[in-house]
Amino acid sequence: MTIDRTTETSPRTRAAVGDLADVTAAAVRATGLDDFGGTEHEEGLRVLLDDLASPAAGLTGVGRYQLRAQVRSALVARLLSQAGFARFPQYVETPVERPVFVVGLPRTGTTALHRLLTADPRHQGLELWLTEFPQPRPPRDTWDDDPVFGGIQAAYAAHHVLEPEFMGLHYIDAASVEECWRLLRQSGTSVGFESMAYVPGYSAWLARQDWTAAYARHRANLQLIGLGDERRWVLKNPSHLLALDALMAAYPDALVVVTHRDPQIAVASACSLAARATDGWSTVFTGEVVGRTQLDWVARCHHEFTSSRTHYDAARFVDVQYDDFVADPVATVRRVYEAFDLGWSDAVADAVSRVDRASRSGAARPSHRYRLDDYGIGADDVHRAFAEPPTSRSAT
Repeated sequence: MTIDRTTETSPRTRAAVGDLADVTAAAVRATGLDDFGGTEHEEGLRVLLDDLASPAAGLTGVGRYQLRAQVRSALVARLLSQAGFARFPQYVETPVERPVFVVGLPRTGTTALHRLLTADPRHQGLELWLTEFPQPRPPRDTWDDDPVFGGIQAAYAAHHVLEPEFMGLHYIDAASVEECWRLLRQSGTSVGFESMAYVPGYSAWLARQDWTAAYARHRANLQLIGLGDERRWVLKNPSHLLALDALMAAYPDALVVVTHRDPQIAVASACSLAARATDGWSTVFTGEVVGRTQLDWVARCHHEFTSSRTHYDAARFVDVQYDDFVADPVATVRRVYEAFDLGWSDAVADAVSRVDRASRSGAARPSHRYRLDDYGIGADDVHRAFAEPPTSRSAT
């Protein structure tokens, strides 16, 4: 099967985002596939597209292009997954045993910790290109010759040149192990959309959802991508904080690493990341609107997870303080291994140390400055949001 990667690449602006039927048709044209495996994804994406089309979103031509591309990408991935399920029915027999999920508020060290935990050759992470084009993971030495991998890698290489400051916030390329929210958005459920635009209708809709079906599909995707590979999965995504019950239903033996940082820093950094990633996409999703919306969903993550966690065996969780992790990353990873009996060894220590050293230099070296007051919120706002669980999800 050939993926049409030329559809909608030019021009880079659009007069309209389009409705669900329009974007669905674009995904079908791009892949030559039309089996979505059901309609569970449609409601959320329809609500999202309605929000994006509203004048209240204030999207620019660039924003309309970029956000339409995000929805189209979710639909393309769903089509590809469904085709993979049909082509490789044996995927259902792929074990997913004692997976490790790294969860925490945005900008609390989850990315760095996730990448250190996947340094172990006995572990597998979810590479970015396979989140967008799900398929059984090809042998690594074939990736450079794969036109899909090559296209994504080239796009990120260009992005590194055009947006060097963004790479200091969150370095990514096609081969990087990444967050698994792209699997969840196949079901129309992802907090990622709330970090890209002002979408209050979608935020309210998402807060009412049962994520069980989304996590069942999440697991099916892991089984497909990891077909024939029985290494332990290590995954991470902030939205797991909102859906711990659904995660545990899909993965009854899951192990959870929880990162912690001063919420003022976490919120300010999340705002900075959202603002930088969407610069020029909207005349509305800037400054104070970014501040209000990011504070809202980050605080809700905190309250939902804190409440749900009490229902599960404490031995399935390990807490990691950001400052401790930064002070000694290797010792922190070792503590996670020992708590979950993952088999720490000299070989694992060497692998983790190599990845840690590499992360401190070159393009992957973190470089990020941010302040709460850049986004119209202060320490008291953060304190109240984290102290008092909201009764409804609203960005107003």
